[in-house]
Amino acid sequence: MAPTSSVVVSFRSQDRPTRSSKQHRTMRTAAASGVRLGRLRATRNAFFTCCASQKHRLVFLGTPDVAASILQQLHDACALPTSSCEIAAVVSQPGRPRGRGRKTQGDAPPSPVAQLAMELGMDEGRIWTPKSARDEAFLDALRNLKPDLCITAAYGNVLPNAFLAIPKRGTVNIHPSLLPKYRGAAPVQRALEAGDEESGVTLAFTVQAMDAGPIIAREKVAVEKNVRAPEFLNQMFDLGSKLLMSHLPTILDGTAAENAMPQDEEQATHAKKVTKEEALLDFAQSAEKVHNKVRAFAGWPGTVANLAVHHQDRDEDTKVLLKVETTKVLGEAGAQTATTRVEVDGDSMRVVCGDGSIIELLEVKPPGKRSMTPGAWVRGFRTKCNIRWV
Repeated sequence: MAPTSSVVVSFRSQDRPTRSSKQHRTMRTAAASGVRLGRLRATRNAFFTCCASQKHRLVFLGTPDVAASILQQLHDACALPTSSCEIAAVVSQPGRPRGRGRKTQGDAPPSPVAQLAMELGMDEGRIWTPKSARDEAFLDALRNLKPDLCITAAYGNVLPNAFLAIPKRGTVNIHPSLLPKYRGAAPVQRALEAGDEESGVTLAFTVQAMDAGPIIAREKVAVEKNVRAPEFLNQMFDLGSKLLMSHLPTILDGTAAENAMPQDEEQATHAKKVTKEEALLDFAQSAEKVHNKVRAFAGWPGTVANLAVHHQDRDEDTKVLLKVETTKVLGEAGAQTATTRVEVDGDSMRVVCGDGSIIELLEVKPPGKRSMTPGAWVRGFRTKCNIRWV
């Protein structure tokens, strides 16, 4: 039974999005990030061996840019002449409005994964965007496809038991944390917010409970103290892609399921979804905590400082919610007497936090303006002023 039009992404040739120069650069960047033959030779040789006797049908599920990079690498491996594996279908969340205000004229653009699948020339009838993985037409289409394995990476929809029962070798997920730590929607953000010095990526089978399936493999990495969430997320999924490729042979022959390790439930922690309400910085905390929050929430939702600006030619303070994009810790606790006064030094801005530690603001974004240095923002007032955090 073929999926209904509400499930299948269908584009006529004249409706197919054209490749912009930016999309071409994105494709080249994805290809350069680890799919060249020489850089993945060892894992691909293993990949070819596992697929030598029959055509293994893979279904990939993902939505954002980080998932698109994994689809690109998987596609390139399957496209090699010696590979007998194929990507039989791609599943993604429906397209959503993008840009400021989240408003789009006409149909919402496809997700990065669906867009890449079209760019790669996949059959339009095999690019599926169900609103829910419980959609019966979608599940029927998947059953008719008879996949050997489903692979998920930042898909974003809960997979019901009806889905999990379909693929012959199960469903595996690339999760950007060292499970069972940081199960849930925001593992990278919560790890950076906590100031973790070590993190990693886990390849695990998917079960009904969130991120609780048996572990196939994990890879640990040190966390650089100034790395921000978007960059670290890309790093984790790039590492996860390589982990997938190296273990795909044992997943497809069934030995990975036999040897997978159950998770220790006593060590499990939850990485709750980040909300816009968490964006406000609290300088009563230590500089390290403030810095960790700025880099954890970089991208979305970002972080903001609540400042009071007193101009010498005005009686009342002006309250400003200043978006803070980049920071650096300058001094530890007790480095300076605690004060709410903010000092501007050249292009940077220094804040003494509640414990006397010092944080430097390097890049900010005033309301309705582009990103700039704090010094450039203050010089824009054209009058002398004093600034304090509130």
